[in-house]
Amino acid sequence: METNSNNNPEEYELQQLASKKVVKLKSFYKHTFLYLIALTLYLLKEYTELPLHFIPINFLNDVVIIIWSAVYVGSAIDMFVSFRIFGHEWEERKLRSLLEKKNKKQKWE
Repeated sequence: METNSNNNPEEYELQQLASKKVVKLKSFYKHTFLYLIALTLYLLKEYTELPLHFIPINFLNDVVIIIWSAVYVGSAIDMFVSFRIFGHEWEERKLRSLLEKKNKKQKWE
């Protein structure tokens, strides 16, 4: 008889946590792609004589690029440094403690 691994609540929670990480990583890669396109367009606009003066590119100025760069660096730090600080072992401990608290509350109800 085949057992279903989704019946275990801890495994289900770990699977949910992993899927959230994948979604976050996918979002970061999309942000990287858009940031590189915008940075390339900005550099072409500022340092070449190409006629890049249509509406969306007109708004790419120094302030926008500086703010976007700061946001990008912040999201990169959040993405990669938080994985190292709050690693797999920490997530498992935290998940177990949350599940234990949940099970304690449900026992007397």
